[in-house]
Amino acid sequence: MTVTDPETLVGLGDEEETDLRRRRWARDRELRAPRSPQHLSTADFLTLGNAVCGFLAIYSITTGILMPHLTGESAAPVKHSAATAVTLLLIGAMCDLFDGLVARKLRSSALGAELDNLADLISFGIAPAYFVAVWGIVSPGSDQRLSALIALTVLLAVVLRLARFSAVKMRPGIFQGMPCPMGAMTVIAIVLLDPPFVPGLLMIFGVAYLMVSRIEYPKPQGLLATATLAWIVVSIGCLASWAAGLPGGDTLMHIGAVAQITLAAMAPLLVIRRKVGQKVGDVRAKRAASK
Repeated sequence: MTVTDPETLVGLGDEEETDLRRRRWARDRELRAPRSPQHLSTADFLTLGNAVCGFLAIYSITTGILMPHLTGESAAPVKHSAATAVTLLLIGAMCDLFDGLVARKLRSSALGAELDNLADLISFGIAPAYFVAVWGIVSPGSDQRLSALIALTVLLAVVLRLARFSAVKMRPGIFQGMPCPMGAMTVIAIVLLDPPFVPGLLMIFGVAYLMVSRIEYPKPQGLLATATLAWIVVSIGCLASWAAGLPGGDTLMHIGAVAQITLAAMAPLLVIRRKVGQKVGDVRAKRAASK
């Protein structure tokens, strides 16, 4: 019998080749099929890492900022705790970026989508809302009730955003409403800049509105995913410099926060501009066709 190469199918007859291809396809389907809910995939561990980062960020803010403020202790660890919390959320955003990529490359699990929503709720819903609430408590001249109300608005916006993501089917490569990680990072950037209280709350409310809006955002894939990862790494570096008190650390933190807010403000404008351009192009094409 002729020796065959199972990968190239060299030396096989038609029937043998067909049978081997069928078995290979069955094996590939088995490898790519979602695992049972009793088994976690590699992507699930990344998703759980996102949830852990969200919890640790809340813990860092509580022990490093809120408790010292309530007990009247020294405010020395405030900068370090804030930088640690934001860095944890950036790492959580990296986990959220990669878990989908890993799930598409490797076998996913039946729990994947549910775990992802729950982890996102912790890291990009509860954590930024908690940031806003604590900011309202520790910031001089603030209104705790008003900050709690805006914090609740952020949380509800993320809940609605995640529920709609699960229920509404969009075109491939498109998000409806500002993605939760981007919204969370923008809310935290506003808090880090510590603007006047009422204008800051209005900006945060605007971010919450963008998350539940129907504006279409592109998913971070390919070059956009690489740019997003690079942005996260640079942001972590800026926060580390700021927390360590290095020369220019405060400037780097402010530049990064302003850039994040600008990006969040420009994204819907660019999307709207593109849609208007498409509509104008369609109208011109119809006029030209009618002539």
